[in-house]
Amino acid sequence: MNFDSFAAFLAMGQHGLYVWSAYGISLVLLGLNVVLPLLARRRYLQEQARRLRRENQP
Repeated sequence: MNFDSFAAFLAMGQHGLYVWSAYGISLVLLGLNVVLPLLARRRYLQEQARRLRRENQP
């Protein structure tokens, strides 16, 4: 597809809102698929460290 200007590219032939919102939602979901497991892993390791400290106290 060839566009005459950058504004025409952003408008995507009157479908720009749909196209760019779809890209935005996809990027947010991909970001969440990376960040949420990392946070869950960190939380799990912290809980296990706390549990081990509690069990090893005299």
